[in-house]
Amino acid sequence: MTGKTRRSKKISSEFSARLARLGPRDKVRAFVLLRTSATGSGTSARQNRADRKAAVQAARKSAERALTAIDGILEKHDGRRLARRPNALGSMPVETTPAGIKALASSRWVQAVLEDQPIHLNR
Repeated sequence: MTGKTRRSKKISSEFSARLARLGPRDKVRAFVLLRTSATGSGTSARQNRADRKAAVQAARKSAERALTAIDGILEKHDGRRLARRPNALGSMPVETTPAGIKALASSRWVQAVLEDQPIHLNR
């Protein structure tokens, strides 16, 4: 699988189109979903509080291993993390250039890159 093919599966076509319209120095905010190791027990049984806490900690620890690579990409593309560490789901907000978003999507540590969009409630 080529870098472009791998990248296209990690960024929506709509987000890719918006990135293509931006200038090379423009900044964009996104959520990076980091690839984490499997932490679940594989059963559908309800977990107790201690098990849930352990699963969250394991997911965070797994996602934090990617931070060195993510920081290197962001530094190269004039970007930055918008959170100190990944959340319980292994995602992290970032701000970088369009090239930085594409580089993140090419990383083996990244599962997906989602555009940070405002949420509007329909009334």
